[in-house]
Amino acid sequence: MTGHDHKPGHFRPGGDDHPLNHATDTPGADDTLGADTAPTLTGGTAAVRELLLALSVGFSIPSPLPESLRDPDSSDHPDGLDSIIAAAKDTGLLLPDGTVVGTARYALLKGTPTARIRALQRELVDKTLQEGLVLGDLARDLARNGFQDPRVVAELERSADDALATDPRLAAELYAEALLAGGDEVAKAARHAQATAATGDLDSAGRMVDRLLAVPGAPDLRLGVDVAAAVWAQRGMLARSADTYHWLGPDRIDGSAPLAAVAMIGSGNPVDAEELLAAVPPSGSPTLLAVALSLTQQGLRETLEPAPELALAELIRASDMMNAAGTSIPLPETPAALAALCALHSGEPTVADTVLKAALAAGQGGDAARPRLFLLRAWSSMQQDNADDARLAINEAVKANHWVLAPRDEFLLAALETGLARRGSDVHELVLAWDRAREAMMHVSVDLYSLLSWGELMITAARLRESRRVAHYLESAWDLLGRLGNPPLWSVPLHWAAVQAALLSEDPAGLAPHAAALVRASEHSHLAAVLAAGGKAWVSVLAGRFEASDVETAARGLAAVSMPWEGARLAGHAAAHADERRDMVKLLACARDLHPQGSAPSAGVSERQEVARVAVPAQPVMDIGGGPGAPDSSGLSAREREVGRLILEGKTYREIGEAIYISPRTAEHHVARMRRRLGAESRSELLVRLRMALGEGYPPP
Repeated sequence: MTGHDHKPGHFRPGGDDHPLNHATDTPGADDTLGADTAPTLTGGTAAVRELLLALSVGFSIPSPLPESLRDPDSSDHPDGLDSIIAAAKDTGLLLPDGTVVGTARYALLKGTPTARIRALQRELVDKTLQEGLVLGDLARDLARNGFQDPRVVAELERSADDALATDPRLAAELYAEALLAGGDEVAKAARHAQATAATGDLDSAGRMVDRLLAVPGAPDLRLGVDVAAAVWAQRGMLARSADTYHWLGPDRIDGSAPLAAVAMIGSGNPVDAEELLAAVPPSGSPTLLAVALSLTQQGLRETLEPAPELALAELIRASDMMNAAGTSIPLPETPAALAALCALHSGEPTVADTVLKAALAAGQGGDAARPRLFLLRAWSSMQQDNADDARLAINEAVKANHWVLAPRDEFLLAALETGLARRGSDVHELVLAWDRAREAMMHVSVDLYSLLSWGELMITAARLRESRRVAHYLESAWDLLGRLGNPPLWSVPLHWAAVQAALLSEDPAGLAPHAAALVRASEHSHLAAVLAAGGKAWVSVLAGRFEASDVETAARGLAAVSMPWEGARLAGHAAAHADERRDMVKLLACARDLHPQGSAPSAGVSERQEVARVAVPAQPVMDIGGGPGAPDSSGLSAREREVGRLILEGKTYREIGEAIYISPRTAEHHVARMRRRLGAESRSELLVRLRMALGEGYPPP
């Protein structure tokens, strides 16, 4: 048989004509492959078969080959190794590039005793290292093939350590392969967990550090705590992150002190953070990473001050330095996310978007951080009244890595979806998003970095008359802010959300303390001053005593701090309640200017109809003033509200008529009019909108 008889790629393991599929019955024909070998060669010599096996194991040409090939049978191969190689090529099993045909390689490895394969693999490692070469990818192949050797472990762990900072996914694979090669699970557990967490696999990383922290005198303990704290944070349990650093203690925390401060401040323990930072002075060289962490804790502490003007700049520089460092370490919160949150709380969503875009391009925080950075970009777009960009960013977040969203990010996504549905006046989507948010909030606890989400859910709950669902979470939020000294930067947006929720809940008494807090914060916060003016304008509109110019100023002020939807909502509602036509036209123009995509009039629509449509996002709000038969802010008359209550009780038209002394046909007319006024396209949507309009005490959705 020659190479002309069998071409590479035409080998058929089940074919009767191939030499690998003929068992030899000649005594001593192939002792090398073992007596119980399934595939053997009959046409080639023992040296050819030995060469093919060696190449299948990992040897290569022209690198040194096994000792068994140094002195081949001179009668069969008078030209030595060159003759063996030529003969192997003639079989059609050795390709021109020096590799064995895949199916033949599989058959050789499958049919050769394990002890023989391990001996050849060990000889391969010996010869590679004797020549002063590194094992490189060979170590990975050997480990995946089940070969265990401390030299292979050392090579894989060294390569993993080198890749950890810049390519955690590769590092995680290398650490796992080192374990296959016989590595010590504890020795590199912290680093393996760091790499695994950075890819987004929180469950596996958590299990690794759990085992590590239970080992007395565990290696890399501080790194293991960093990973554990980061995993707790992503699970939405930041207080557990702080507890983990408390457990580590100041005597062992060293360079992780800034990370501990982020966890402690975020969970409402600034005193502990200050004590820890004072007890652990900065150590080590001022690397980019060290500077990034130092700036992060400095900027975060600045956000707690009455006048936090320097905080945003500090946090942006921290994010810049982390990007420049190009390293991925476990973090309770990335500098980019903190800078973005600071910007969003300050009414600077465009700044937040710029910071987040740069962080995503630099890979800050690894794959695990990407979903959160994209979701914060979505929040920035939503705050700028750009729903399309927000949804694009949400799509990027969902597919950012191979894992489902962490609970913290799932909660942020749920709040985003409710915010987009509320701003789009889509009642059906709002109810669906609210249901998802109710589920998501059960998996997380309140922390400083989630207050924007809680504020949005507070408003949504008030609009859907479900405030009781978030009451205890909001108590935790106010308590947390109290422990931090009620810093204006973090508390002002939540007070504004509480003002809006009080308006929707028809709760003037609940509104007062939050309005007062905004006024107090106005001394140090421009955003607070604008929001206080906006709240005052809302109250004046609802009371029916307002000046159109004051409302327009307040509405444009809201738009100037990146709240155009809120400004348009105020102006549109004021237009609906204006006594003078010129005021109505002026305020309607303002609403269109601030929220153009939601205000384009349709052909044939009157000004009054357009005013009502622009003002729709304000429904429902408290009715201050107005006669008993006048429509309230939802557009329903007293009689229609009465019919609506009976509809929610499940009454038929006949039963409604009997209850309030009207004919069934009149009841039907009332329901049809209510559907038009509330914009309901179906009975189920009418029921949802009636519940919203009529408030507490009626069957929930």
